[in-house]
This record gives sequence, structure tokens and C-alpha cells, in this order.
Amino acid sequence: MKCYCVINFQQALQLVDRPTPTPTGTQVLLQVRAAGVCHSDLHIWEGGYDLGHGKRLSLKDRGINLPLAMGHETVGTVVSMGPDATGVEKGKNYVVFPWIGCRQCVACLEGMENHCSAPQYLGVYRDGGYADHIVVPDARYLVDIGDLDPATTAPYACSGLTTYSALNKVGAKTFQNHPIVIMGAGGLGLMCLELVKAQGGAGAIVVDIDPVKRQAALDAGAMAAIDGNAPDAAQQIIKANGGKMVQAVIDLVGAPSTTQIGFDSIIKGGKLIIVGLFGGASPWPIAFIPMRAMQIIGSYVGSLQEFHELMVLVRAGKVKPIQVTRHELSEADAVLASLHHGKVTGRAVLTA
Repeated sequence: MKCYCVINFQQALQLVDRPTPTPTGTQVLLQVRAAGVCHSDLHIWEGGYDLGHGKRLSLKDRGINLPLAMGHETVGTVVSMGPDATGVEKGKNYVVFPWIGCRQCVACLEGMENHCSAPQYLGVYRDGGYADHIVVPDARYLVDIGDLDPATTAPYACSGLTTYSALNKVGAKTFQNHPIVIMGAGGLGLMCLELVKAQGGAGAIVVDIDPVKRQAALDAGAMAAIDGNAPDAAQQIIKANGGKMVQAVIDLVGAPSTTQIGFDSIIKGGKLIIVGLFGGASPWPIAFIPMRAMQIIGSYVGSLQEFHELMVLVRAGKVKPIQVTRHELSEADAVLASLHHGKVTGRAVLTA
């Protein structure tokens, strides 16, 4: 099979030819139909994360080894199964839940494989969708998509699930009654905006430094789109919210500047949900956290149960697909470079 792999960090993806795997046990082999190119893939390609204060977390320290075919937003067609695989049919299209754990630890046994301390995430720790085939360890991680478009469905495995889980942490009682703030208007930001609307939300104010992405957010129904580089960004958020501080901020960037804006615009007792992995050190005074009774919550993708809940909404037609641009698998390196340079609006998807 053909796959485009990270061979060396910060160098071009390389085409690698490997034997197509034969599934064993409960494994399922799928022919890849679509694979989203996510900003998280850039962190893998870059080789690590900025922790602030001059510190950096390398992927080696995180247990990620090369060569690696990235791609954790994958839709494929079942072509073969191991003798113990059940619950899927050859020839049908499925979206893959990639956040697979060891299936033995407390987190996994409680249904939170995305919190596993020995993860086996597809496209992160195991080869993913930047390939013409992918092996999934068990059919339980496959969700039937029926006649949905593979290219617009693939992003639900990360951008959809990640923002759905972040909204769950905000709580429906909050986002259905009060506008929230979404930091970042890339693929995740636009997806989060759609999920707010799909679940009867009161609206969202979007913040981004890119005017093209701000316009995309307005076109998608944002109440306001604010320049994150503006020195009075927090004040503009409060003004857009009718002069009131906001109940919740979902930060899909995770930079010192965005967390500061969020911190400065949240009401006493509000929530700051940090999703993005841009990196850096926290800029806010610690004493203000208890003084303002703030909840600062990290959110990492989502659970298999949440994925099933999300896909029920999608199959019911309640979630409008975000803008996607389609590319051949052979364009994987060029697409990743475009994302690196901030040239992608919505989601870029490799298709077959």
C-alpha cells in the first residue's frame, strides 16, 4: 500500500510503499476514502510542543516514533476483516474513531480511551489515514456513515468530536442561554460554530487574527468576528455580548495571547476551556483564578460515546458540513505546507 509518512521532523512527507496488511483477530482493513489534514498533524511534523519558559516537549518524550503516516480524521470502505471481527460489512463506508487506548487502564475501562496513558491513537502513535489503506484494531471504532460524503464526514473524527466534547464541558444550560466565545476560526472554529447552532445555542463570538477566517466565521453565522491582535479584543468581546462579560470561552488556539483574551473576558464563575496546542506559558495571575471563581479546563478530543452522540446529530442532518477543499493523496505534503503557512480555510481533505 502507499502512504505518505513523516520520515524526519520538519522535512517533506515521503511516499512509502509497504505490503498491504492482512487483518487478524478483531482487526478491520479499510480502503481510505478521505483523510482530513488537521492542525495537530503540524505539531507531529514539527516534532514537539512549546511548553513556555524555554521548555519543549519532544514527540520522542511523548512516545511517538517515526516513520509515521499521520491522519486521524479518516473515512474508509471495509475491504477485509480478521476472523474475530463483527458488526461491519464489506463494501460499506465507515468513519474511524482514532482515539484508541490500551483498553485495560482505568480511563479505558470507564469509556475514556482519549484519556489513556498508554494511547494507540491512529495517525499519532499508529499509522493513520495519509495512506490508501488503514488497519483499525476493532470494529467497535467504526461508525457507519451511510450515504454521507466521506470528505465532509472525515473531519467529525477530530474537529467535530473535539468541539462537541468542549461544548459538553461548557454545558448545554450555558451555551443554549448565553453566547460563548470561540477562539480560532479554522476548521475547529467553524465546526464549533456549527455545533453551537445544531444544539440550539444562543450564538457565538469568534476571534481570529486572519481577516479571511473572520469573514468565513461571519458567513457561517457568528454574532461577531473580532481581530485577536486588537489591543482591546477583550473589550470588543464584551461589547459584542451586549456589554456583559461572557459565561464561557472555548480556546481552540491555546496560545498565551488567546488564553489572556479569554481570561479577561470571562465573568466571575465562568469557564475557560483550552483545546488548542499552540503552546507557551500561562500569562494570567494565579490569584485571580480563585478570586473570580474561574474554571480552567483542558479538553483533549472526546470519548467514543461522545463520538456516537455526535454522529447521531450528523446523520439526522442537524449539523451543516463545514467548508472542505479536496486534494489527492499525492498532494499530502503540499497541503500540510499550506496549513503550516495559514493558507487553509475550513478543512483540507485528502481523497481517493
